[in-house]
Amino acid sequence: MTQTIKSEIQNKLSQIEQDHQVKILYACESGSRAWGFESQDSDYDVRFIYVHKRDWYLSVNLEHKRDVIEIPIDPIFDINGWDLRKALKLMKKSNPALMEWLSSSIVYRQDDAFADAMKKLMEEYYSPRACFYHYLHMAKGNYREYLRGGKVRIKKYFYVLRPLLAMQWLEKDLGIVPIEFDVMINRLIPEGQLKQDIAELIIQKKAGFESKYTNPIDSINAFIGDEIERFATSKNTLYAPSSDYTNMNHLFREFILH
Repeated sequence: MTQTIKSEIQNKLSQIEQDHQVKILYACESGSRAWGFESQDSDYDVRFIYVHKRDWYLSVNLEHKRDVIEIPIDPIFDINGWDLRKALKLMKKSNPALMEWLSSSIVYRQDDAFADAMKKLMEEYYSPRACFYHYLHMAKGNYREYLRGGKVRIKKYFYVLRPLLAMQWLEKDLGIVPIEFDVMINRLIPEGQLKQDIAELIIQKKAGFESKYTNPIDSINAFIGDEIERFATSKNTLYAPSSDYTNMNHLFREFILH
């Protein structure tokens, strides 16, 4: 990532704060760049959590106020964020996207105290059971939509492989699913043809463009088919926390603007 890109992202975040009268507490990279298999023409998926002043929340019509900020997508930047209250409500449901944001190794902006507090909350509210269902739905949907024909867009393979590996990670009780794809590959896939073919696919993805296609890969297709069938018919007995809103409310009150 060039310094020019970093500076442009910072400028866009500052403009968002000015335009919407908010403070951005945390901003990071999500998507293929954070996962570790971006293409030559991958855009920048910038995600952020922001907060309003206290009076914005002390409103009769709070439930009808917009709690997301979305900037028009262009070929380079895909930028959007969630209000803190929305983010906390999604954390209560153990939303995997939010967990990934907080685990990203590419952070553009953060309030250190806020980031630390959110990561502590994440450990408290993390639900392997809820995340498993999310990843299963993602894997099945992407498999059905993208991998049942002839040639396959390389990026679509990863849209199925990643959630399947995430379910394996949860199944083995290895903790919060890591955002880096290679961490899961190295921990979960044994040496052999499948691992070699996935490694080659990553090389092709990073050397090519988002629209690049490949012929079906037998070892990967077999793995995907077997794992989707296995997970779809297995009983989800993973842990689900029963924490209430107490600690979330403390964090919310601490970081809203006065």
